[in-house]
Amino acid sequence: MADVLPLVEARLRSALGEPDARAAVTFLGTDRIEVLRFTEGDVVRYATLGMSAQPMADPTAVLADPVKGPRAELVLSVRPGTADTDKVLRPLAVLAASPQVEGLIVAPGASLDVGGALWPGAPFTSVLVAESGGLVEDLELDAPADPVRFLPLLPMTPNEAAWKRVHGAGALQERWLNGGTDLRDPSRRSVPLD
Repeated sequence: MADVLPLVEARLRSALGEPDARAAVTFLGTDRIEVLRFTEGDVVRYATLGMSAQPMADPTAVLADPVKGPRAELVLSVRPGTADTDKVLRPLAVLAASPQVEGLIVAPGASLDVGGALWPGAPFTSVLVAESGGLVEDLELDAPADPVRFLPLLPMTPNEAAWKRVHGAGALQERWLNGGTDLRDPSRRSVPLD
């Protein structure tokens, strides 16, 4: 099968415009992961490029299928100016490499923890993986390959992450919605959880 990354980058460009910055990170034993930055008005979006090069494999499978299996890239949207969000590049690359390194299958509803602040001074140490298909449309690939999904990441405070583990992703998203939470605010406080 042809390399999917040029198709993925073309889809990102058609949906988000031209990237104004890009960085690459390579972890020992993994393929290179790039993070592209797109700035549009009062929103900065960071998108991974490289996670979808191989399908995510079930860690219990004896052999990984080189063609079939879920593929994804990650997209984080924040408002610029109040925090040094460009430092999120390495944590995003770590999350994008997690299927190769840890055998994770990243899917909507999952929590991904970076083990520290997403960027310096951030109140967030993890993200909630949201449903694809909104900002960047899924990229269909030739059969039998699964489509590439562009999964939005929603930053969570430690309290929100703990609450989500008990009550579920849907309940947390409902709290955010009912509380009028601006999920793009890089320094927002935790939504009331009592």
